[in-house]
Amino acid sequence: MSFGDRMRARRGELDMTRAELAALLGISPSAVGNYETGVSFPKEEIMLRLFDSLEVDPNTLFQDSFQYNKQLLDPREQRLLEGYRGLSALGRETVRTMVDALCAYRDEAALAPEAPEPRMIPLYRTPAAAGYASPAFGEDFDLIPVTGDVPPAAEFGVRIQGDSMAPYIADGSVVYVNRDPLKAGDVGVFCVDGDIFCKQYYRDPAGIVYLFSLNRARADADVVLTSSGGRALACFGRVIMRAFPLPGR
Repeated sequence: MSFGDRMRARRGELDMTRAELAALLGISPSAVGNYETGVSFPKEEIMLRLFDSLEVDPNTLFQDSFQYNKQLLDPREQRLLEGYRGLSALGRETVRTMVDALCAYRDEAALAPEAPEPRMIPLYRTPAAAGYASPAFGEDFDLIPVTGDVPPAAEFGVRIQGDSMAPYIADGSVVYVNRDPLKAGDVGVFCVDGDIFCKQYYRDPAGIVYLFSLNRARADADVVLTSSGGRALACFGRVIMRAFPLPGR
């Protein structure tokens, strides 16, 4: 006799209809019919209710079912079911509530979308490396994820050398850069005649560009470019940090 046959026979012994059993199990009558005809098999949480509702020991329904005993009722599960059957009505209801909650959590987790992979940006090992058109990977930059302390708007990072921007940008620290237009007082990464600088930007009404060191003790590292000086200036981007007052203002 199969599991479904024993289930149907036991339901008959209790003079219970499919609809009545379905109500106790929290499923549809058609699902009960599928169990009894072998179309489908109850999930473990339904099985717990089934044993309780039919007032049977698991072995009563599965004594001839080698496949179930081997694949679904290992010794630990058998002990759990026997322990469940020995609980009071309140204890069994508590177990069912916990199983329902765990299964609901499992199902919700299975439907949750996977977290997207973080965006990766280059971190240049030196300011000079940021000026390369095509830096050699593994030599001039590393790819880092935009997570944690990396600002979401960052497009690349640069490791700064020297003390001309201290204490706001320490020697060896990393600044993160985007392509936003610079305003007076912003800090940017610049290329002047092939040399790379991290400096504070200012352009006066006469068109003279000043690249200031935030560390005024290193004013000797300032760069001044006049419109007639013939020097080449390029801006790689704005450092993502607050603007600072301009020197002497």
